Amino acid sequence: MSLEVESSPPAGAETATATTSRLKRHDSLYGDAEKVSGAKYHGSEVSWVRTLHLAFQSIGIIYGDIGTSPLYVYSSTFPDGIKHKDDLLGVLSLIIYTLIIIPMLKYVFIVLYANDNGDGGTFALYSLISRYAKIRMIPNQQAEDAMVSNYSIEAPNSQLRRAQWVKHKLENSRAAKIALFTLTILGTSMVMGDGTLTPAISVLSAVSGIREKAPSLTQTQVVLISVAILFMLFSVQSFGTDKVGYTFAPIISVWFLLIAGIGLYNLVVHDISILRAFNPMCIVDYFRRNGKQGWVSLGGVVLCVTGTEGMFADLGHFNIRAVQISFNGILFPSVALCYIGQAAYLRKFPEDVGDTFYRSIPAPLFWPTFIVAILAAIIASQAMLSGAFAILSKALSLGCLPRVRVIHTSKEYEGQVYIPEVNFMMGLASIIVTIAFRTTTSIGNAYGICVVTTFMITTHLMTVVMLLIWKKHIVFILMFYVVFGGTEAIYLTSILSKFVDGGYLPFCFSLVLMTLMATWHYVHVKRYWYELDHIVPTSEMTALLEKNDVRRIPGVGLLYTELVQGIPPLFPRLVRKIPSVHSIFVFMSIKHLPIPHVAATERFLFRQVGPREHRMFRCVARYGYSDALEEPKEFAAFLADGLKMFIQEESAFALADAPAPALVDNDEPARPRRSTSSAVHSEEAIQPSSRVSSLSGRITFQVTQLPVDVEEEKQLIDREVERGVVYLMGEANVTAGAKSSIMKKIAVNYIYTFLRKNLTEGHRALSIPKDQLLKVGITYEI
Repeated sequence: MSLEVESSPPAGAETATATTSRLKRHDSLYGDAEKVSGAKYHGSEVSWVRTLHLAFQSIGIIYGDIGTSPLYVYSSTFPDGIKHKDDLLGVLSLIIYTLIIIPMLKYVFIVLYANDNGDGGTFALYSLISRYAKIRMIPNQQAEDAMVSNYSIEAPNSQLRRAQWVKHKLENSRAAKIALFTLTILGTSMVMGDGTLTPAISVLSAVSGIREKAPSLTQTQVVLISVAILFMLFSVQSFGTDKVGYTFAPIISVWFLLIAGIGLYNLVVHDISILRAFNPMCIVDYFRRNGKQGWVSLGGVVLCVTGTEGMFADLGHFNIRAVQISFNGILFPSVALCYIGQAAYLRKFPEDVGDTFYRSIPAPLFWPTFIVAILAAIIASQAMLSGAFAILSKALSLGCLPRVRVIHTSKEYEGQVYIPEVNFMMGLASIIVTIAFRTTTSIGNAYGICVVTTFMITTHLMTVVMLLIWKKHIVFILMFYVVFGGTEAIYLTSILSKFVDGGYLPFCFSLVLMTLMATWHYVHVKRYWYELDHIVPTSEMTALLEKNDVRRIPGVGLLYTELVQGIPPLFPRLVRKIPSVHSIFVFMSIKHLPIPHVAATERFLFRQVGPREHRMFRCVARYGYSDALEEPKEFAAFLADGLKMFIQEESAFALADAPAPALVDNDEPARPRRSTSSAVHSEEAIQPSSRVSSLSGRITFQVTQLPVDVEEEKQLIDREVERGVVYLMGEANVTAGAKSSIMKKIAVNYIYTFLRKNLTEGHRALSIPKDQLLKVGITYEI
């Protein structure tokens, strides 16, 4: 919060002029740590030429999965064959209207507008909601957030009572906070499952077509060929999609032209009367004729919309208009024609339903289509994997997973990331699934659950967005929830009927991943509270340094801490074990804000800790959840420049005709209350010689400052940086208290400890060189 500061000169000095007597100052480092500019990253304000170019590029990036669904939809819908020819009319009608209701109406025309400065996906929705209501478990929000310009929060008024009521309920209900967080990590788990199953079902479906020309091949040989392709696919992930990004759109465009042309050919040649499927009464007749079996078949129909969530998750690379043009102008007509053509072909040859796609291809086009199908399947898998990595990297910023190194593989597309450990586990899981299930029908049973569960999670989070942020009329919100939530619930009940036939796989996968994420986040929050409760007041720091006879050694020391206020309990332990502190010492906090990006010019915020002569500072490095961390040398250079600028600005205030107080870290940072709606509030400490009074919302300071030789200080910083930067990190061993429950002991002492020892390497995640790293061991009992 910015306050007006009115400075009074010392006795005997002339009264300061009006121009210099009022200076804008920030009263809290914690508040500043949340405040960044309102830069837009979505790219919606672009020309039509640029929009059309983005629309073309989006074809290859986000439509690979939904575009390759015709490879396996009919075979998954009719696993036991077609019993009545008119069933094709009902299933085709279901496919057409499912494509219209879920991807087109829900996502393209509604959900895309709920982006977070251009970023989409479940974590983007959660971050968007968290800016309007304090729903995070870690108390890193405060009342001033609502006034930050880049958060684009509308101030409550008498006409927004419902939104205020929802906000109040969310902030004061621990159950609501846990429910929203659970939905978010469940969505992430399902996306990870999707990223595992998409390569398996897409590649296996595409490769299966070779048996049309080589019938001697066994299913085992087809599976082995698919495994080889999958191994290659996961092996090249480290190169990033940008290396072949410009080839994606042309290949997928050729794919769409081929399937649309083949569909039109089959429609004209075989049975044009199939167009009767546009009459929704065909759906009613289908269910009347088939009863429960028709309901069960919905589990195969829903596979026609796989990859829909990718339109939302990958929105950061494009803009809404580009996605709307490419979907309605290219994807929907092409895919719809393909399904219509396949249905027309099956009206004459219902016995070919097990391999509809390849058997419906005219002979001269078989090999070109087969090759493009293989490439399209690989691209679909690549896009889904890239999206899974991007969403998981956002989960890291919320403290849901151990810190692992996130490698940004693309300069062209900022969202393209690669996580080596995750890539290995997903690749191994995908190969195991392919070998174990062997057919697309069995994999499809598991695949459908991931798809529909993600849809339902987005629907629930969107409902909160409409209530809290969009403030839509209640009738519109109810229509959205009932129409889309009801449709998805029907599909989910159908796909759950195939639980024992493979549907159990994503549930088991998600249960394991959610347990790991929930455990890590739980301990992460408890550890944060422990450190917050054991903060060392700044007033005790001088006594601590003098008591241990601490020497100042050359160089710059950076002590990493989660806290952005106060001195962490790790510092006294460091001083007692190694009674030396670097000439320039910085308490460094990496803070992820609930926005996609923070401008580089606003990356660092500094405060002085203790007396000036100690040369000890606090720095908060602010990142959005889609930002990449700088390399060590670049980071150190930015840090030094920022510190020099801070010293210069503080000295400018000190030497001004109307002096203002130096901003220092508080002596006694206020502890947040442990309530469901707690927020950290801090009070800025003033130099001991200052008298502070508050009047009518303004703070008046009377300060005596000493001039500082700025150039000497800046030269000193340069010299110490050249002598070397040492990174100090806590190696925290967290254990459950003796009186803790059995469940808590298992979660903390076994699951968390296993993850910490096997996955987390904080210095690697921050790209810290090992020869500049010093770890300090400490034990927390929670």
